[in-house]
Amino acid sequence: MAEEKVKIIAVNRKARHDYSVDDAYECGMELLGTEVKSFRDGKISFPDAWAEVIEGEVWLRSLNVAENPFSSVFNHDPGRKKRLLLHRDEIKRIRRKVEEKGYTLIPLSFYFKKGRVKVELGLCKGKKAYDKRADIRERDLQRDVEREFRHR
Repeated sequence: MAEEKVKIIAVNRKARHDYSVDDAYECGMELLGTEVKSFRDGKISFPDAWAEVIEGEVWLRSLNVAENPFSSVFNHDPGRKKRLLLHRDEIKRIRRKVEEKGYTLIPLSFYFKKGRVKVELGLCKGKKAYDKRADIRERDLQRDVEREFRHR
């Protein structure tokens, strides 16, 4: 079978630093035409974006999609909330987890797959400062070990 083409638009590296990711879901997005054009140009900003479950639907908040300069009056609202497309059983599973204390939904990456915008949505739990330091220490040790193997 042919390999699927995936074009990465943006990755939220800070999310993996600030949160521990328990599960990840691939979601579609309900977008307007001018928003898709902005995604193709990479004109999105999501430093503190998050998602929530409202009445059986998942909505992405705080995602800023820049207006397209060539679309005049038919432009979109840059800060509007976007509906994410998931299966009903996945939404139920996510809602149960989010209702537990400490879990939140964070977008980890945006990409094109078969010409459609997809979001990798992570079910995350916030890290404490000592967890972050432990991760940094572990990454440094791993880097040193790899460096030693390369030199030998």
